[in-house]
Amino acid sequence: MTNGLLIVDKEKDMTSRDVVNEISKIFKTKKVGHTGTLDPLATGVLVLTIGKATRLNEIITATEKEYQVEAILGLKTDTLDITGKVLKEEKACFSKEKIINVLNSFLGSYNQEVPIYSAVKINGRKLYEYARTNEKVVLPKRSVTIKQIHLDDLNYENNQTMIKFTCLVSKGTYIRSLVNDIANKLGTVGTMKNLRRTKQGNYSIKNAYSLNDIENNKYQILNIKDALKDYYTVKVDEQLKFKIINGQKITNIYKQDYVLFVDDDVLALYKNVNNVLKPYKMFI
Repeated sequence: MTNGLLIVDKEKDMTSRDVVNEISKIFKTKKVGHTGTLDPLATGVLVLTIGKATRLNEIITATEKEYQVEAILGLKTDTLDITGKVLKEEKACFSKEKIINVLNSFLGSYNQEVPIYSAVKINGRKLYEYARTNEKVVLPKRSVTIKQIHLDDLNYENNQTMIKFTCLVSKGTYIRSLVNDIANKLGTVGTMKNLRRTKQGNYSIKNAYSLNDIENNKYQILNIKDALKDYYTVKVDEQLKFKIINGQKITNIYKQDYVLFVDDDVLALYKNVNNVLKPYKMFI
């Protein structure tokens, strides 16, 4: 059975679940997961986990992400992206200097409002369910961090400003909401036109494969050990291996928050709790 990571370059008009289903068919296994949803509009890096690597989903999902964004300033839709119903259009022409200044003002952390068309749950219901029935709901806010942001291109069409920018953001950042917030700061409305994820953690679009590549056997599976290479690693002896195979606690003589135990292959990732290492992710 295949165990490892597969970096897919998701195409437009597919859900992340669609991609998972396609890979499940190709590899003939139901043990396939994805580590960070991309909307159907979006393209780019979708990290899939296969077999035992599905235990890594929580770890990989938490990593930072890089996006290339196209946005229209002067247009607003109900979904905050180009697929939605147009709510407002207005003239919105801004200088390059003004836009760069506003983009730079978002560097750092801020409380971002979650968009109504999202799967975040409030009182047991997903927000988009409230939107579809036109029910009012208070949208939650989350602290997000914009680590890098820079303008790539700018032009004007129909008295509106079209911008392209690249940003590196923390887990949980909604780019649709970021575009909306940028527009608000400029004193106008905004809508995301296109989105491409170019990086997730250590995984880049340069190392991603299209579904066509994968169907034609042109891909490489990344092993679990490579995915965990940034963790403090200990090669076990027989005595320690016995303890790990049996899921025993281990005194944290290594003074690390996480310890990856390996022999010829990955055995387990342990987590420090009160100076005792306890099993966190087992791969045996």
